[in-house]
Amino acid sequence: MIIKKFQGRTEADAAEAAKKELGSNIVIMNVRNVKRKGMFSFLLPQIVEVTVALEEEPDRVTAVAARTEERQMPPVSGLARNGTQTEGVKNQPDSGSPAGVGNKQSDFFDQGDKQGDSSAIEEKLDSLQTLLEQQLQKSDENKEEVKEKESEKEEEASELERFMKLLYSAMLDNEVGEFYANQIIDEIEKNNKPNMPFDYALTNTYQKMILKFGKPAGIVPAEKGTKMVYFVGPTGVGKTTTIAKIASKFSVEGKKKVALLTTDTYRIAAAEQLRTYANILEVPFRVVYSTDEVEQALLDFKGYDFILVDTAGHSHQNEAQREAMNAFLHAVDGRVEKEVFLVLSATTKYRDLISIADTYSAMTDYKLIFTKLDETTTLGNLLNLKLYTGASLSYVTCGQNVPDDIEVFNPQKTVKQLLGGRKD
Repeated sequence: MIIKKFQGRTEADAAEAAKKELGSNIVIMNVRNVKRKGMFSFLLPQIVEVTVALEEEPDRVTAVAARTEERQMPPVSGLARNGTQTEGVKNQPDSGSPAGVGNKQSDFFDQGDKQGDSSAIEEKLDSLQTLLEQQLQKSDENKEEVKEKESEKEEEASELERFMKLLYSAMLDNEVGEFYANQIIDEIEKNNKPNMPFDYALTNTYQKMILKFGKPAGIVPAEKGTKMVYFVGPTGVGKTTTIAKIASKFSVEGKKKVALLTTDTYRIAAAEQLRTYANILEVPFRVVYSTDEVEQALLDFKGYDFILVDTAGHSHQNEAQREAMNAFLHAVDGRVEKEVFLVLSATTKYRDLISIADTYSAMTDYKLIFTKLDETTTLGNLLNLKLYTGASLSYVTCGQNVPDDIEVFNPQKTVKQLLGGRKD
């Protein structure tokens, strides 16, 4: 008897598969639904498993039994040599029977033994068949269990791999540089295990990216005396508005003494805009045209907490303007504590950001401020430039309202967006 299991989407499919392999004489012994394995198995339909049996062909069974009987029956010559039954019959006293009677009796006993041996063989064959079926069934179950476990491990590994690919795609969609995205994923996968839960892998990625952003660095008062703060960057990124927001925070909310300077003599509108903000905040304002005037302003506002300096936005490819900027930035070196903030728009292309950053890196160290976050749906450039320059992120702005639309950079919120989270 052959016993075997077949699976299909329906009972009919499984039975059809059994008939194709074993023929139409199969007998269905059992039908059961089998649940699929894996995390997303609930999304997939169940499969049906049927157990079928097939009686082997009679001629095959007879041939097997005959061959088995030949192996089981000892040879006649062996019986004679051992002084067994054949010899005993030959030595029985002659009872006057006609010639050949003794041979018939011997044939009778031989036939009886053959029938007994054949019956015993059939019993042994039946037992052997049952034992083989049990062993085969147990073997099939063990193999199926091993395959299920291996399949589960493979599914878990492949699902984790797919999950990491989703995170990678989310970063690329948010315009994180391919080099940095690969670097992050590679670092995370080194610590991943095949059976690691998705939330653990996500947490590792989230924490790794926060560490890459580092701690935000806002403007703090000088340890002693006045701090001069320069704001540099290309035209049109919102430097003047950003300075007004920071001045308002310090003056109105922080109760600090603030003075405003501008070296931007190219754009009258920019100077007038900053003057207007200064009048509203009731803080001093001055336009400076040379490094000497910067030094004089430092003396005039000596008792102030902060002197915020707006600089001319210019092309980072203009050599003369770069030299003038460099002179202003170093006019008070060694005489006052200072910081420089490079103001950039989040909407600028990454290649242009690199060029701008390189230009100012040649002049001085700086921290980063990103503006116009409300005008873009992708924030990958914040991470790209942070990793490229190594400079600390300080503030981000997301609108024109003074002083509300500015905040200290929040790495947690930004990473959440970079990994595909909704924007708050």
